[in-house]
Amino acid sequence: MRRLFGEMLMVLSVMLGTGAAAQSPALPVPAGDPWAPFEFMIGNWSALGSGQPGEAASGSTTFTFGLHKNILVRNNRAEIAARPGEKAGTVHEDLMVIYRQPGETRFLADYFDNEGHVIRYCVSFPQAGTTAVFESEPSEKGPKFRLVYLAGKGGTMEVEFLVAPPGGEFKSYVKGTMKRQP
Repeated sequence: MRRLFGEMLMVLSVMLGTGAAAQSPALPVPAGDPWAPFEFMIGNWSALGSGQPGEAASGSTTFTFGLHKNILVRNNRAEIAARPGEKAGTVHEDLMVIYRQPGETRFLADYFDNEGHVIRYCVSFPQAGTTAVFESEPSEKGPKFRLVYLAGKGGTMEVEFLVAPPGGEFKSYVKGTMKRQP
């Protein structure tokens, strides 16, 4: 469990840093499209680590449609430089597939990473078109996770990752900003 939190913190530190590239607009999603609430997330995002952990790190995240727009796929790669005393840095890759079950209107998301972690999220939109909240189901055995994306200004996206122990309240674990890439 402790390793999961440590790795998530490193990955999110990379994801949440502010990139330095030029901005480009989100790909348009037609009005009335069930995927419209995700429009602000679609595209390529970049981050550079700035602080501890994640110092001397870089990473990229993409949100793209797949399978004839039946799924939205988030690919993430983070390269974390070796810490003092370590011989090599760390590469973390993860994949999240966002989808709807046939006949349902709600969205679900499944997260997988190269360390073997799997998280199932339910997705909600407190402010459609500007906010997406991914929240895992409660568990007596482990923590509950919440990942919040919020459309920012100037081609940015605010991201916050929160964790709740079994039966406990959510507490912010890490937050920051990603920058849209062309």
